[in-house]
Amino acid sequence: MAEKTFWGHLEVLRWVIVRSLAVVFGLAVALFCCKEFVFERIILNPCNENFITYRILEKMGMGFNAGHIEMININLASQLMTHLSVSFYLAVVLAFPYITAELWFFVKPALYRKECRPARVAVFAFFLQFFLGLSLAYFLIFPLTYNFLGNYQVSSRIENQISLSSYISTFIGLVFTMGLIFELPIVAYFFARIGVLKASFLRKGRKVAIVLVMIVAAFITPSTDVFTMCLVAMPLWLLYELSVYVTQKAEPKEEVIDVEKA
Repeated sequence: MAEKTFWGHLEVLRWVIVRSLAVVFGLAVALFCCKEFVFERIILNPCNENFITYRILEKMGMGFNAGHIEMININLASQLMTHLSVSFYLAVVLAFPYITAELWFFVKPALYRKECRPARVAVFAFFLQFFLGLSLAYFLIFPLTYNFLGNYQVSSRIENQISLSSYISTFIGLVFTMGLIFELPIVAYFFARIGVLKASFLRKGRKVAIVLVMIVAAFITPSTDVFTMCLVAMPLWLLYELSVYVTQKAEPKEEVIDVEKA
């Protein structure tokens, strides 16, 4: 097979982008048509008192009570724009495996055979970590944050009425932020492979990392409940320890010189 020129590779990449955008657009249209399912079963589901997280916490004897929070819309076109934007964001998430596969088949010909297996593992790990972060944010972090902030009052005379745009921006921000935070071990592995990051540096910084993890957990779940904060901090700490492990495995092996033979 003749080797492709630069313009040939550019043409292949163009069709990768076109196919990926077509899949995202098709999924967005389908999700837009399924408005009731998307919003009632997914986006607004954490607002329901029988949401699975609340039921589990009650069975654990946490005494958690999800209070009713009124949600309003104050802008004329806000509901339509929210419908469009949410359909697009969910389409990107659902199309993520396809887009990853497209990029993999585009990059694969440029890899040596010995590089293919590590690359496949890295792609799978990236995919898995991203969705683990999304799941943690959706089922734990966002519901707790929503109920705490939605029910917090500086005075009983002030009623909380959460706007739709505020709810959606918080939802999207937390969910996607946690998805990206969960890529920390992948980033650590990459920097370790190129020699920028050392496992010894991460091990020495454990004490500082614990403090930072607790600060991030307190920021994500601004609740006075220590158990809730620890519930969020534990996965973040495990991510740090996983980063230490993969960094140690990814570090280039130093060649040992035999003095006697030298």
